[in-house]
Amino acid sequence: MRKIAQKAAWLADQSPFLACPVCREPLLIEETSLVCANGHRFDLSRKGTANFLNAPVKTEYSRPMLEARRRALANGLFDPFLAEIKGQLTATDRLLDIGCGEGTPTAKLAESGAAAVGFDISQPAIELAGSLATSAFFCVADLAHLPFLAGRFSAIVDLFSPGAYEEFDRVRAPESRLFKVIPQADYLRELRQGLYGGTAKGTYSNERVLTRFKAAYPQAKQTAIVYDHPVDAAGFADVLAMTPLSWQAPAEKREAMLATPPASIHVAVDLLTI
Repeated sequence: MRKIAQKAAWLADQSPFLACPVCREPLLIEETSLVCANGHRFDLSRKGTANFLNAPVKTEYSRPMLEARRRALANGLFDPFLAEIKGQLTATDRLLDIGCGEGTPTAKLAESGAAAVGFDISQPAIELAGSLATSAFFCVADLAHLPFLAGRFSAIVDLFSPGAYEEFDRVRAPESRLFKVIPQADYLRELRQGLYGGTAKGTYSNERVLTRFKAAYPQAKQTAIVYDHPVDAAGFADVLAMTPLSWQAPAEKREAMLATPPASIHVAVDLLTI
């Protein structure tokens, strides 16, 4: 079965959860299009993805950067904290991955059996996500105006993305869970020190993000997840290419790190859950 037909069948099996971004009415699948009662229509791509934006949004997420991210994540860079989240999901969940990028984390979380939906504002990211062999459904959408009906998701995952907490709360079902991953001060410390040592960018604090999350969710649980991920020269080059931390770094600093890459990358994050 072609991928567009597979995703159309998946959407047909799900109770309505998509909302028309124009009028907010439920979107239902009709052959290979999503259509609302007012006739607004959104056609699925050949890969079974949907685009809910009126016009493309330019981002810094280029195809080479996204491909590097896919290789790094396929090699397990995020696996320990993804495993922690996946272990708390079941086949009865409907999961929303906020700012899913090229889709690898969404696909890994979908292995739990949860009905997984990933969205990103980057069209190239969703085009790449659509190539994955996964049950997850992917769409281009705006974080501030989610194209989903209220109360339709039992789990929301936010990996390093901004938090639109009013929208999160609108689309969350009663008794749902929220998983947010934020970097600690030592996250990717090899890159931060190698690229910015001795400057203001050489240090980082998650206090502002953490304070805002806990203000919205005072009951939140905070769990530290810390590990060192081994990399070879090619793997390090992928990490360097994928992270926004490196994008504004001086070219000579990047070249020096590529010439003498570290043997591992330090990952230190806080998993916030409610």
